[in-house]
Amino acid sequence: MHRYSVVWTKSAQFDLELIIEYIKPSSKTIAKDIFFEIKKECDNLYFMPTRKRVVPELQHIGILKYREIIHKRWRIVFKVEDLKVSVLLVVDSSRNLEDLMFQRLLHNNDNKYVESQ
Repeated sequence: MHRYSVVWTKSAQFDLELIIEYIKPSSKTIAKDIFFEIKKECDNLYFMPTRKRVVPELQHIGILKYREIIHKRWRIVFKVEDLKVSVLLVVDSSRNLEDLMFQRLLHNNDNKYVESQ
């Protein structure tokens, strides 16, 4: 079995920080729990990341390289290249993912990464 490295783009890290900042005024404990739950979900991608589903909004137009994890009300979008998993986007599932993906991933071309925490 191959072991994949998991890296976060700066924009995905920023997404997670915004989510935590939004939750924190209501409950610091819940915000902390959500942070660690999402990070754990992503850290687990080191093993068989391709078992996760392809993003359906993109699959129906033939784009198959983006996959996702659904964690509670958030969608975590990532891509797998060689032995590297890149976390690209963390978004509330009520938002229009297709527009966000096209805006961020196809126009912004964010290839900057941060160290996994």
